[in-house]
Order: sequence, then C-alpha cells, then structure tokens
Amino acid sequence: MRLLFITATRIGDAVLSTGLLDATIRAHPGLRVTVACGPVAAGLFEAVPGLEKLIVLRKGPRAAHWRALWREVVGRRWDLVIDLRASAVSWLIRADRRHWLRSANTGDHKVVQLARLLSLSPPPAPRLWLGPANRAAGLRLVPAGPPVLALAPIANWYAKTWPAERFIELAERLTAAKAPLAGARVAVVAGPDERTAAQPVLDALPPARRLDLIGAGPLLDTQAALERCALFIGNDSGLMHMAAAAGIPTLGLFGPSDDRLYAPWGPRTAVVRTPESFLTLNPPGGDWRSMPPAMVSLRVDAVEEAARQLWRRLGETTADQTPDQAPNQG
Repeated sequence: MRLLFITATRIGDAVLSTGLLDATIRAHPGLRVTVACGPVAAGLFEAVPGLEKLIVLRKGPRAAHWRALWREVVGRRWDLVIDLRASAVSWLIRADRRHWLRSANTGDHKVVQLARLLSLSPPPAPRLWLGPANRAAGLRLVPAGPPVLALAPIANWYAKTWPAERFIELAERLTAAKAPLAGARVAVVAGPDERTAAQPVLDALPPARRLDLIGAGPLLDTQAALERCALFIGNDSGLMHMAAAAGIPTLGLFGPSDDRLYAPWGPRTAVVRTPESFLTLNPPGGDWRSMPPAMVSLRVDAVEEAARQLWRRLGETTADQTPDQAPNQG
C-alpha cells in the first residue's frame, strides 16, 4: 500500500502534521510512504518508517513546484493521498482514496483540524522519528551532566520575538540557587541563519554552563538534542513544536500569533502570552511584515511564574536529573 503525503513548507506546520502521518502509518503496517514538503521542513521526514521517497517542493514561478511534483507522482497509482496543501495535484493523479484539507478558520487547534480530516479522536499527537546517527548527535550536542534549560529566542518574524535581554534574565532566575533548575546548563537553540540574533543570549550565559545549539546540524539532530533537555522555553516557532513533540516540558511565548491554533501540543506543555490579545496585536487586515515589536509587554515575572507552574504541575525533580533521565519519546 502506497501513501502520498503532501505537507507544509514551514517547520512548525510540518511538525503539527506528523501526528496524522504517524496515525496513518500505524493503521497500515508495511505502508510505503512518499512525503512532499518544502525544503526547510524536509529534514523532519528523513527517518519516517517505510519512507520510499522524500520530494522537496522548491517554489518556482507559475506554480512550477506543483508541476514538478505532478511529474514525480503521476506515473503511479496511489492507494491513499493525504494533501494538506489543497493542491490540484491530488486530483490529477490516480488514487483510490484522497483526503484534501481545505483551509478553514474554525478556531480549533491545527492538530484538531488535521485529525478531523481522517475523523480521528482523540487527535494524534505530533511525533518525529530519529535514527541511530541522530541519537549519537544528540548525545554529542547535549552530553550527560546537569539538567539543561533550552531557550529558543528567535522566531520567523520579529514582531513575535521576546526581547533577548529577557531570555537572559529568565535563565538567570530559573537556574539560580533554590530555583527549579538550580545549577542547570542552558542551551541556546536556533537555526543556522539566526546566529547573529541569538548570539547575545549565548554570550551572556556562564561559559561553563552554556551549550551552543545554534545551527547545530540537521533538524533531527537538533530534535535528538531537545529530547535530552529538561525544559524548553521559546517563542512561537518550529523549534517550540519540535520540543513539544519530543515530550519535554515546553513553554511557548505568544503575542501577535494565535495560541488557540498554534500552542505547543501535548500534556507537558503550557502557554504564556502578552496581556494584549492576539487580535489586539494582529488585527484583521494588518501587514505582519511591517508590524512593530509586539512582545514587549510580556514581563519576565509572568514567564518565570508560568515556567514554575509547568514545572510543579509535571512534578519534575531538579536534583540528580541528567539528560539521560529526562522524558522523551521516539
């Protein structure tokens, strides 16, 4: 049985779609999978069970990427097509069954919307698959030792980025004596093109307790490193969704993006947002590309309290916890 799974361009959206892919693979043992997605997210799917082909959709003029995908898949009959991009390709190939996601603003979380496509209840949680080489990279990036607080201080647009100096102050508070992560190491996680923006946070941390995970390598290596962390705090970003999929305690910081739709998914997650609502900061018809910084009203006190509440709710221990003892999922 063959599946064509057409999914997102952005990392966060692609991660959120993996629960649907996982549920489909589990329902059809021996399923042969072809994944089509954008180049930034492609690395997330390299270890998918039963993967036959990974097709990278590189956007071109006059929908050239969709024509290229059609040429790749038209010569085969597909048992199942799941198209989360609502492309015409799904209807121009031979397929026994098709599931085609139309965009709809229902107010439900994206994971719930995706689950509805296949009538799945409860909604399947996002997950990422790792290979032995990824696990080895994770151990290299986050060696055994004191617990690790992971910070992701960058987002894909500036308006939803919490100020760097507040990440620094938050790390100092949460790793101070008698704090939840007293004496913990602090990892700064960001993409390879985000070093300039993330470097001030890294530079402000004690050298003996900091881990540089900026541009740490392939996405699945970064995922393996995240699995070894004790707590993640970051802006609404793909890394936030990767951390939640890793099963570690994850706190997402929100302002001009909608946490009803994009909160980190799972029982080990929480959200703290600006006092202003999403619609106040990002009204209909606004241009997000020219939006001024929108996270400045989110105070360090509020984020620290949210982190402490998440820590208490999950009953985590700080003493003697190593990354090898931190919760994770395959």
